Amino acid sequence: MATQALINPQIVTWARQRAGLSKEDFAQKLGIKKVECVVEWEAGTSKPTFVQAQKIANATNIPFGYLFLVNPPKEELPIPDLRTIGNKHRNEVSVEMRDIIKQVMYKQQWYKEYLRQIGEEELPFVGRFTTKNTVYDVAQNIRGELGVPLPQKGSWEDYQRQLINAAENSRILVMRSGIVGNNTRRKLEVSEFRGFAISDKLAPVIFINSSDAPAARLFTLIHELAHLWIGSSGVSDLGNEHAEEEKFCNAVAGEFLVPEKEFHEMWNPLVSLLNNVVAISSRFHVSKLVVAKRAFDCNAIDSDTYREFYQREMKAFRRKKSSGGDFNITAGARNSALFSSAVVAEAMSGRILLRDAGSLLGIQPNKIKTYASKLAL
Repeated sequence: MATQALINPQIVTWARQRAGLSKEDFAQKLGIKKVECVVEWEAGTSKPTFVQAQKIANATNIPFGYLFLVNPPKEELPIPDLRTIGNKHRNEVSVEMRDIIKQVMYKQQWYKEYLRQIGEEELPFVGRFTTKNTVYDVAQNIRGELGVPLPQKGSWEDYQRQLINAAENSRILVMRSGIVGNNTRRKLEVSEFRGFAISDKLAPVIFINSSDAPAARLFTLIHELAHLWIGSSGVSDLGNEHAEEEKFCNAVAGEFLVPEKEFHEMWNPLVSLLNNVVAISSRFHVSKLVVAKRAFDCNAIDSDTYREFYQREMKAFRRKKSSGGDFNITAGARNSALFSSAVVAEAMSGRILLRDAGSLLGIQPNKIKTYASKLAL
């Protein structure tokens, strides 16, 4: 008879609920035919075997030792949570969101130590402003630091690519993903968060949830850049009814992408929202979604109109079929080209093991050289 694991039933319930699993889904994930087993484990009337306990830990993404704690551990996000529902602060945090923040911070800490070793200096623009400064001044300073003028040609995709390259040239890590690591089953829900920033004078990081509509990511990018400029770390959903810094960063993003003066000059109240959006998006080479958001911020449309427009755009995005793309290109976006280049250079020089480089990048050690060749493209 297999040895029973004397785990705490309360922890099993906590772990399952933390992972967002029903008892039925939990049983299925564990490969158990009868949900009654889960019911009995949580009630404490029976115990799983050690093998089953290990599966419980793996299925809920918790350390095995947690199952033997007296009480569930208190888990706080390592960066401020600025998300809201309406005007109320959110309390729920998924395992996926916690894990992606931990993964990004792990990479950021390695990169920070790497920069210290090579003698890099602190970045002067991180925390240069506060929310007491004007939105216009912050937006202009970001544009000046990145060296990216308002676009005169090309698509919003080209503009976004240019801004990301400019941010990384300024030593800001820009990481983008819609899943945790390489696990396509662990999706990051845009309804939970759109991005976050880690404000650090040596190694600042921006993370963008690429589950969001591609057009919406451009706004998130500038919003998170604004967080760095005011020295504010935090998880964002871009709701503008909560923290002062969220309102401010939204305003900076809007002013950066579609300056208010030019917006009012172009906005025609006598034509439809769609006609206005198409004309302005064409002028500033941003998405229709960004223009609609700017229209809301500038009081040209109300919240209901903006929400309806946003939902239509998201539905259109979800209808589009998208392939996974080239793994190496996807990994490059997830890790940031700047971070990837540093890790690969250290690995190729022998200063870190290929195994450790693979762990940092989330790829197999024997794929490092192929990955390096893709980065050079």
